[in-house]
Amino acid sequence: MEHGTFQEYQARLRVENAAMTCPVGRTLRLFQGKWAIRVLFELSKTDTVRFGALKQRVEGITNTMLTSTLRQLEENGLVRREQFNEVPPHVEYALTEAGRDLYPIFIEIGRWGERYLPAPAGLGT
Repeated sequence: MEHGTFQEYQARLRVENAAMTCPVGRTLRLFQGKWAIRVLFELSKTDTVRFGALKQRVEGITNTMLTSTLRQLEENGLVRREQFNEVPPHVEYALTEAGRDLYPIFIEIGRWGERYLPAPAGLGT
């Protein structure tokens, strides 16, 4: 770790958590809800995406829930919404710089999954 040992980090988090200023807790609150992480992950796969294409990629999400999730992620500074007043009008979504800074986290989650979660039978490795 850049700023001290892992033990120092754990000790700091114990104190900060008691004061509700824990950086992990604050970060996890940004990802609350069933869909936030999945939407961020899908957005991380491309530079920009239209609403309809994003909805197709996030299986099972409703229009209302996708709209709500995108709005919350935009308010939290992770997603950028750009409206094009053309015929027909459309909207595109992309990760902000803060959202793109999540790339290494998704890579590490993938590595963890490869290590600890076996692939479903019949899908190969």
